[in-house]
Amino acid sequence: MKLILENLHYILIAAAIGQIIIAGINLRLDKILHWDTELTTLSDLLREVFTVHKWFITITLLIFGITTIRFATDIGAANYEMTRWFAAGVGIFWAIRTIIQWTFYSTDHWKGNPGRTVVHWILTICYGGCAATYLTAAFQ
Repeated sequence: MKLILENLHYILIAAAIGQIIIAGINLRLDKILHWDTELTTLSDLLREVFTVHKWFITITLLIFGITTIRFATDIGAANYEMTRWFAAGVGIFWAIRTIIQWTFYSTDHWKGNPGRTVVHWILTICYGGCAATYLTAAFQ
């Protein structure tokens, strides 16, 4: 644990970069997953809600990532109550997202498909890793 705490600043930066990458992917998710056709069948309201949520998740992840890069030293050292609260909030966000990965989505989306199974596990590890990193920073 001591080694993790000594290097938490670098682990936070890696998590921040990961979140920025996820934010970029999120903006293109409908194209990557070929949802274009399905989205055109939705009502205008549902399509607009999808677009707004896509943008707000992207903006949220960018805020998490950029703020973490800027204040990684303070977050990692838990120097301020504000950085501990920020880390706790981001950690809880990713912990909930990790749980959703397993409890909300149907396993039919990935079971039996090796490529999608690999992606499912990579996402689980990334989301869980972000949760663990930020919660460690918050509650060290």
